[in-house]
Amino acid sequence: QVQFVESGGGLVRPGGSLRLSCAAPASINPMIVMGWYRQAAGKQRELVASIEHWGSPSYGAFVKGRFTISRDNAKNEMYLQMNNLNLEDTAVYYCNQFPFDSNSWGQGTQVTVSS
Repeated sequence: QVQFVESGGGLVRPGGSLRLSCAAPASINPMIVMGWYRQAAGKQRELVASIEHWGSPSYGAFVKGRFTISRDNAKNEMYLQMNNLNLEDTAVYYCNQFPFDSNSWGQGTQVTVSS
């Protein structure tokens, strides 16, 4: 069982920025679509953004141009640059392939937006 590893979360004020990083398992197929997901307290996990191997991104409607997803295929890593964060962005952020593999969820990284 291999898992993704997320990092980069933290506490930030509204309007602030964070950059999340994701290390994909070494055994992962490099051609897969990868995605960032998030789960706020009391809510279902939702897709934030996904990115194809060649870099074509897709975003949830709530992103509204604030986030940028990217990946480094040579390093097997993925990133999420989040700008202009608001209170509703508070959640645990996870990375996984898209569609997700239920056996590959990592611990996630907590993002808290608070004034």
